[in-house]
Amino acid sequence: MGKVMITLAELAREYRPSLVHDFGHLMRPEHHFALRALIDCRTSILGEMTYRCDPCHQLQTWCHSCGHRFCPQCQHQSNSQWLARQQQKLLPVNYFMVTFTLPYELRQWVWHHQRPLYSVLFKAAVETLNTFAGNDKQLAGSLGMTAVLHTHNRRLDFHPHMHLIVPAGSFHAKTVSWHTKSGKYLFNEFNLASVFRAKFLTLLKKKGIQCPTRLPEKWVTQCESVGRGEPALKYLARYLYRGVINENNIIRHENGQVSFRYKESKTKSWKVRTEPAIKFLWLILQHVLPKGFRRARDYGFLHCLAKQTLQRIQLLLKVSLSPVKPVLKKLHLCPCCG
Repeated sequence: MGKVMITLAELAREYRPSLVHDFGHLMRPEHHFALRALIDCRTSILGEMTYRCDPCHQLQTWCHSCGHRFCPQCQHQSNSQWLARQQQKLLPVNYFMVTFTLPYELRQWVWHHQRPLYSVLFKAAVETLNTFAGNDKQLAGSLGMTAVLHTHNRRLDFHPHMHLIVPAGSFHAKTVSWHTKSGKYLFNEFNLASVFRAKFLTLLKKKGIQCPTRLPEKWVTQCESVGRGEPALKYLARYLYRGVINENNIIRHENGQVSFRYKESKTKSWKVRTEPAIKFLWLILQHVLPKGFRRARDYGFLHCLAKQTLQRIQLLLKVSLSPVKPVLKKLHLCPCCG
């Protein structure tokens, strides 16, 4: 007999009162809403649909899903649709993944001021890359970027950082030309980190947001070549919808303790973390974004309002686009006659 999956929904149902008792002072309305969605997903509380099979007249009832972007049972189609749209924008050039990470000393403060500070994080990261592109002899033009906010590390701790997928080239509107950045080097990581720090703090000052004192001078930025871009998109798509953990990685629940596995980024080996069930649920819920906040955004010639510019670039690079395949919903088959 196969392993019975431990779901977030069953954990939420069992421990919700204790979770609210212990962490209620930290929970915003969107946390309560996400928790309720997890519990009610695919139950009769959200309503039901009844299907009738024409050949055999068999009736089958399905409960509605919650559709919450944080629910691991939902958003399969949204995830696939986002990836399909991004794949249509891929160019035949090298891509880079640039990651801007906020220092440990800021994380607690950021968590308590998420909406304004996440917006500053997006803006500072994009402005930093545009500044470097403008000063680069091979580029000196407009970049395109896809930025995705991640708030967790593999252990599910709060660890806000920004991933940006950047094609190694720029578009020059005046000459209608494309300039490719050659090699497997985009920008210097240490210089990126220094400029990003300055821009982040400047934007805070402009918005009148007071930053904690005694910040570290050195911040961490990574810039690595990721080939043609598609693997990086698939990596980002995994956590764009459907929450921050795959339920297959929840391996044990007993005596009020939950264990989950994660792959360590440096060694690539599997590790196990065990926490009280209530703390485990809070590890998950703390990553729910403020209501309406968009985790993924496109900039430059990849922005939705720059479709004509992207089409010109695709013509210049002789990109042959295949028709977009519609992402079909899973069919409900009759259990009687199939």
